[in-house]
Amino acid sequence: MGERKVICYIAQSLDGYIADQEETLDWLLDVEMDGDAGYQQFIETVDTILLGRRTYEWVVSHESGEFPYVDQRSYVFTSHPKEDEGQISFTSEDPASVVKKLKQQPGGTIWPVGGSLLLERLLQEDLVDGFIISIAPVTLGDGIPLFQKAQRHLDFTLEGVAKDGQIGQLHYTRRRN
Repeated sequence: MGERKVICYIAQSLDGYIADQEETLDWLLDVEMDGDAGYQQFIETVDTILLGRRTYEWVVSHESGEFPYVDQRSYVFTSHPKEDEGQISFTSEDPASVVKKLKQQPGGTIWPVGGSLLLERLLQEDLVDGFIISIAPVTLGDGIPLFQKAQRHLDFTLEGVAKDGQIGQLHYTRRRN
């Protein structure tokens, strides 16, 4: 078995934002879909979740105070770590260092749920192996962009395109020499 993969499964607006100015995903809830955009199939491969503190707090607040990823080992990156809660570790370690260690261990897919600063750090170190980007047919004009800034040039290969209702989905894998 090869090295574990870091796959970013994420939704964005047509103009590239993953959250609106109020840092919510409410705009995504109104988008017509026929299925789940491959979410169930994807999550079944995931055994490790990565989140920034703000993303973690948003997820918990929108799941009636419950963390939904109880079947996966989760790492919450924060400058003020607290005591671990079950499968959730709160850490101030550098996300890239944690991911480098995780990739050497046996296991399934590693999913950086968000936010964009966490993703930026992993891209800086060339640790992202693929993207599954669901594009919603809405423009937000402003908000939190999927990509904060390009730290380096990275090439990806388009592996597939899917449609689910009004969602278009692009599947990319990292092209390495």
